Amino acid sequence: MGINVISKKKNLKKNTVLLRADFNVPMKKGTIIDDTKIQASLPTIQYLTDKGAKVILVTHVGRPEGKVVPSLKVDPIVKKLSELLGKNVGKLETRNWKLTDKQLGTVVQQIDAMQAGDVMVMENIRFAVSEEQNDIRLAEQLSVLADIFVLDGFAVSHRTAASVTGVAKLLPSFAGLLFEKEIKGLSRVLEKPKAPFVVIMGGVKIETKLPVIQKLLPKVDQVLIGGGIVNTYLWALGYRVGDSVVDKQFKKQALQLLKKKKIVKPVDVVVGTSNGKQYRVVELKKTPHQICKKGEMILDIGPKTVQLYSLYIKSALTLVWNGAMGYFEQKPYDVGTLAIARLVATVSKGPAYGVIGGGETIQAMERVKMLEWVDLVSTGGGAMLEFLSGKKLPGMLVLEK
Repeated sequence: MGINVISKKKNLKKNTVLLRADFNVPMKKGTIIDDTKIQASLPTIQYLTDKGAKVILVTHVGRPEGKVVPSLKVDPIVKKLSELLGKNVGKLETRNWKLTDKQLGTVVQQIDAMQAGDVMVMENIRFAVSEEQNDIRLAEQLSVLADIFVLDGFAVSHRTAASVTGVAKLLPSFAGLLFEKEIKGLSRVLEKPKAPFVVIMGGVKIETKLPVIQKLLPKVDQVLIGGGIVNTYLWALGYRVGDSVVDKQFKKQALQLLKKKKIVKPVDVVVGTSNGKQYRVVELKKTPHQICKKGEMILDIGPKTVQLYSLYIKSALTLVWNGAMGYFEQKPYDVGTLAIARLVATVSKGPAYGVIGGGETIQAMERVKMLEWVDLVSTGGGAMLEFLSGKKLPGMLVLEK
């Protein structure tokens, strides 16, 4: 890799490290529901503290859009980190990111009082309206607090923000262990994939998936599609899809790309009402026909499709999966997604190199309790897709040697 990595940095003792993590975890009534992202950055935090550095963590939670939202404060994250690290983790009083020079000086005093190996967390950085604007003043305030900057949140590396790219230009900057691991793993998929190479693409947003399919198509043996990609393609062909989620502005692109021979489409789908009370399996004929009527939607791939896809997945030596096969949050539309999850995990534990990414994909793998069987779990769904589509991520560019 052509980026600076913290694992190669010597003498971190007594350094203050500003660590941009992605702890944007789901919370309910002040309780963290899933701490996967926090767990993923623990090796970086532990590495820095073991080397004698002071660690200042900065993260965002949710989308407060520059406003203070009490339910999105970092306090539950501070508590969880204390539990996971087995020591007290403090919270820096950043006054919801409306800092005067005097108040910034108080924060500096707090940091100066820290001991080697201590960890503190700043308040939700997106409480600052200037964060997503990549404001230079906010970046400068962050840079005053530390000696070096470490970017460990791969999930935010496709953003230009004050705490991602802004501060990186003002301090010696490095990739954290998680960031390094994700880039190496995804680069392996792009540069040296073992054949057969099978990609599984689902989810709702077709606009993020088409560029990835386009980029990977020359390298792959098959692309198996599900979710909103299928809906849009079937609608574009003239099938009547009822109230299914369709992205009409991508009709032309879907028809051009998804007709390729390497793209494997469903042979049957599960249609029904969103509450799951009424559902049925519909086999897809070659000639466009009515799949579902008004009030019904395509909500999962069907059993014959699962059987078809399993043949390709079981033969793969490289596997990439991003996006659910349907509305898996609602039974009985979880069958297709969870079946794919079990197949991907089983083959990954065996002969294949398996990569998954995206919130829904990870949730599905956790549902089947097989997450640890996958070789690389990318914490950044959007960043993963942009990287695989060949885009230069802003967060990577600022770390280049």
